[in-house]
Amino acid sequence: MTFDRILFASGNRHKFQEVSALFLPLGMEILFGGDLFDLDVEESGQNYSENAIIKARAWTQVSGLPCLADDSGLEIKALEWWPGIFSARVAKGAEERNELVLSRMESISDRTCRYVASFALVFPENSSLWLTHGICWGTISRQPSGEGGFGYDPLFIPRGYEGTFAELDPEVKASISHRSRAASGILDMLSSSSVIK
Repeated sequence: MTFDRILFASGNRHKFQEVSALFLPLGMEILFGGDLFDLDVEESGQNYSENAIIKARAWTQVSGLPCLADDSGLEIKALEWWPGIFSARVAKGAEERNELVLSRMESISDRTCRYVASFALVFPENSSLWLTHGICWGTISRQPSGEGGFGYDPLFIPRGYEGTFAELDPEVKASISHRSRAASGILDMLSSSSVIK
């Protein structure tokens, strides 16, 4: 069975915009789940991969389409890799989450951190699963900076750069981010498979 469309299993439009841009080279249509369904999936997994799989399978069951799900988070070394899989849930909004991180890091000199992402792609025909993982290392800034990106991007300075993800050109971020690294594995598998029309 072949497909010419993949559903991005999320209601997060910011993530969708990043992911759909990463898949442009395939020429495959990426649909935004939030435009088609109002689906709230409980992320009950113990890690990013488990959560991505849970979401992809739930959206595939509802839509009947191949579904790509992402689960990602920020991990801070000095805070024992907190907030991790709870990154989106430690406070109500992005600004509040960033303020919480900065308050906990106020007296800490080692600001090493990493963004982590897992991608799960599930196919409806036989429930086959493809899973990839991506990491981007960096440091936590002393204050939010930049207007681009979303989430913790105003705090995250990727290794080898001076600006935060929120300050970098979107194309630069797309070339080095945790999502781009996770997506590259899925893209390689799709390019070499016979599931694309």
